[in-house]
Amino acid sequence: MDINETQKYQFGVSREDYIRSVITAVFDALVEKGYDPVSQMVGYILSGDPTYITSHNNARALIRKIERDELLEALVKDYVAK
Repeated sequence: MDINETQKYQFGVSREDYIRSVITAVFDALVEKGYDPVSQMVGYILSGDPTYITSHNNARALIRKIERDELLEALVKDYVAK
């Protein structure tokens, strides 16, 4: 270990796993409230308007913790990987 190198401390889940869990939780909350989750999430990502996401189960607050470009990146990566 070189004391001149910056060390990165990481704990818990990875950022990708966290984003995946948020997307899943938001998707589930939208379904529970009777919305089309794909349309609602696309509307949010394109516009940035948080009212596309229900506040049910704290979904709106959860999704706002992630930058929209990070959400889009995670979705594209997952799509291409499959």
